[in-house]
Amino acid sequence: MRDASAGAARMEGPAAEKGAAAAAAPAVAGAGTGNDAGWSDRYSRQIRFAPIGEGGQRRLGEAAVLIVGAGALGASLAQHMVRAGVGLVRLADRDYVEPSNLQRQVLFDEEDARRALPKAVAAARRLRGINSAVTIEEHVTDVGRQEAAALAAGVELVLDGTDNAAARLALNDACYSQGIPFLYGGVTGAQGMSATFVPGETACLRCLIGGEDAGGDGATCDTAGVISPAVELIAALQAGEALKWLAGDREAMRGTWLSASLWPFAIRETRLPAPQADCPVCGGGRTAAAERGADASGLRQSADSSGRGSASSSLEDASADRDGAGVSREGASANSGQSFAAAVLCGRDTVQVTLGRRLPLDDFERRWRSEGVAVDRNPYLLRGTFAGNVRLVLFPDGRVLVQGITDAAEAVRLCGEYVNDLEADKEAG
Repeated sequence: MRDASAGAARMEGPAAEKGAAAAAAPAVAGAGTGNDAGWSDRYSRQIRFAPIGEGGQRRLGEAAVLIVGAGALGASLAQHMVRAGVGLVRLADRDYVEPSNLQRQVLFDEEDARRALPKAVAAARRLRGINSAVTIEEHVTDVGRQEAAALAAGVELVLDGTDNAAARLALNDACYSQGIPFLYGGVTGAQGMSATFVPGETACLRCLIGGEDAGGDGATCDTAGVISPAVELIAALQAGEALKWLAGDREAMRGTWLSASLWPFAIRETRLPAPQADCPVCGGGRTAAAERGADASGLRQSADSSGRGSASSSLEDASADRDGAGVSREGASANSGQSFAAAVLCGRDTVQVTLGRRLPLDDFERRWRSEGVAVDRNPYLLRGTFAGNVRLVLFPDGRVLVQGITDAAEAVRLCGEYVNDLEADKEAG
């Protein structure tokens, strides 16, 4: 088992407060919960499945996984890992629960949406009720390159539950740097795809989809919608591969890029290419010229159809060393000249603006209330509704969701007016 506490010690959010000791996974999670002798049978049906057996169950209990994204795919992946008895599940998500999530995101209910709980927090609470012996870490954070590297430290697998290419590529790069398999998944409409990228054995995701701006004209959840059964299909494919790897049956791994559609029904598999010699991420591994032709170009087209977006740094130790990723998308506050990185979120009429500092929610709440702004607050975020029914959602890590618009420049302007002015007022005082 990897030392999962290595990554947890630097994380921000509720899980960080529990300390590194919380990262120690039990040998067989949930094997003896409570006084009822029936608990000893918790995994009996899974153990009777010959490819897992007693040895595989023990390995699951000693394992640690990272799931990035706690929405549609991520919530399903998390409940599969927790129910299977994976010893430690580290969960990261930047968003909060809204009513539109309930159609397909299985760990949330109406009360979570009413309270606007961060998805990572609401999911972790539900997961602890499913299997209290599994160690669950929740991190309310965006995931860029630095965050991906920190979150992945000490885990055996990284499972993709994200909705944007930038976060996926950050995870891909972190996994290949640390030698961790990356289980990709994406869904849009009634179709999706999944693949397991293994450092040293397969080409990486970056080889197949290019950079984060590749394929921007493909369908997204914004244009094509998404149905819940398609989500569950792809999550099941990812979770099945995860169980094979963690239980030690790696010869059974699929080794393909699988595309599936439920409506109309169709399935296609393509063997993943070997590592590409000219790729800065996976290069240096085995190469085969025949595998670098039409198959890879075909995959490149389909891979990016699961959605577009951007991710930026927000963990406290990473924000101090922001590396300029996404600088070309930055705007500037008209009031102070401070630059903000902005990204339109998939299917949300929302722009995420990432600031270079932490936000004092108490101070903003007092100011907005004094100005007659309709304010809603919980321990994790602050929401204010402004003219034109535009809502600003502030997170302590320096992120602002500007809801009700899709214009990044306008979102930056609103942040300059309603968020940045507080800092200017303090300096003037």
